[in-house]
Amino acid sequence: MDIALAKVCALIRQARRFDVKEGDTDPDSGSNPIDDGHVGTLEASAGDPIEVELRAFLEGVNADEQASLVALVWLGRGDFEPQEWTAALRQARERSGPPTSDYLMGIPNLPDLLDEGLAALGHSCVDEDGGAGV
Repeated sequence: MDIALAKVCALIRQARRFDVKEGDTDPDSGSNPIDDGHVGTLEASAGDPIEVELRAFLEGVNADEQASLVALVWLGRGDFEPQEWTAALRQARERSGPPTSDYLMGIPNLPDLLDEGLAALGHSCVDEDGGAGV
């Protein structure tokens, strides 16, 4: 991988926070967050800080790191086998289409696919002390 495991794990944690969001179900509710128990916290909105952070992270890594993330997703999705890592990485580098941040953020279950891709390569986001890293 051309990206540090710690960066992938940080991305997975951030993507999990983004993945639980849902569309705005009642944009004109007029309710008070305290009165409604902060239910709106899990609703995606324009300028959502979690989305902004996730996008900034993805845009802040270099091209090799972005290719590794795309290849990890493909590996986690089953498009490639672990022994085909080099081919997956090469194809990810040659990928055309939307910017990598848009591509990755548009993938349902992104954190799960990244986690499965890591596992296929024998890596994990669980720290050495036995605590969950993700």
